[in-house]
Amino acid sequence: MSNMMNFSAGPGALPIEVLLEASRAVEALPETGVSVLGMSHRSAWFRDVLDEAENNLRKLLDMPDNYHVIFMQGGSSLQFSMLPMNFLRGTDRHAEYIVSGYWSAKALIGGQVEGETKVVWDGKDTGYTRLPGLNDLHLSHDAAYLHYVSNETVEGLEFTWVPGLKDVPLACDMSSNLLASPVGIDKYAFIYAHAQKNLGPSGVTVCILQNEFVNRANRTLHSMLDYHAHIQARSVFNTPPVFSIYVLMLVTRWLRDKIGGLAAMGTINRKKADLIYGALDTDAGFYRVCSRRPFRSTINIVFNLPDPALEKLFLDESQREGFHGLEGHRSMGGLRVSLYNAVSLDAVKALSTWLVEFLRQHG
Repeated sequence: MSNMMNFSAGPGALPIEVLLEASRAVEALPETGVSVLGMSHRSAWFRDVLDEAENNLRKLLDMPDNYHVIFMQGGSSLQFSMLPMNFLRGTDRHAEYIVSGYWSAKALIGGQVEGETKVVWDGKDTGYTRLPGLNDLHLSHDAAYLHYVSNETVEGLEFTWVPGLKDVPLACDMSSNLLASPVGIDKYAFIYAHAQKNLGPSGVTVCILQNEFVNRANRTLHSMLDYHAHIQARSVFNTPPVFSIYVLMLVTRWLRDKIGGLAAMGTINRKKADLIYGALDTDAGFYRVCSRRPFRSTINIVFNLPDPALEKLFLDESQREGFHGLEGHRSMGGLRVSLYNAVSLDAVKALSTWLVEFLRQHG
């Protein structure tokens, strides 16, 4: 039950079916008789895992053929640096960044190290409680790329539209909402997502790169920082995180076979978010959602109570009730409910009922 009631922002919950199969694989894979933790990354078995993981992603995302998929390490934090290293360093162009919260601000720092950057919108003045509209962005046609974060996990903000200009490559950190609903892949030059949200356990990062964009990359970098090297090596340029990629493959198989694809997953996730927001909006003076209503995330719901003492009581009582991971990010405190794919609708119904009861007792 603890796994079913895990609302942590990351590492997030995994489907129970995946946990059970992975636990058996730790002891011994039925195909090989060897623990997955001891399987060689050069084995035919692991090549099949990589191929299925990639093919499942391509099918789920309805990905055009002119995209590469590679599995890397270092999380999004490494991509904050690799993106400008490959596509900004040594050019006479600038890169543009939308700063909508904690993580996009960190991405900007990576760009500033490598070349000229321009912030085309910053939500700091609003306390990162809203996102930009089309008319808020000051974009130019000669940028090397435009970068944004599709879902800010700390502040609970999610884009419902795709920003940018058609002639400027669009790069997006989708770490917290990739595979949560359908994505128009062909609008992007580069998508990246670390796994410890919807994709699997920490240790692996999915990078999706358009062929034309890759061809622009800097070729003077150390090979470990060169996307070309990882593409040519088919994700085994160095020893990859075999277990993490194996679980990612199981998660994509679960989405494909058990859930029925991303449209179905998106419908479920919307229902989950509506349940939690419905409970929080019962009394606007008690539960105080941090993000403004049009920009609310369906994935990470961030809120406060009237005082810190009540928030501590909330966390203590929620733990006793079996709900885990409801504390807010360390940078802003408060409370947070994360509704990644593996969090079941039944678990969300149980939490929403308890939220109403906590309000009744303490409001």
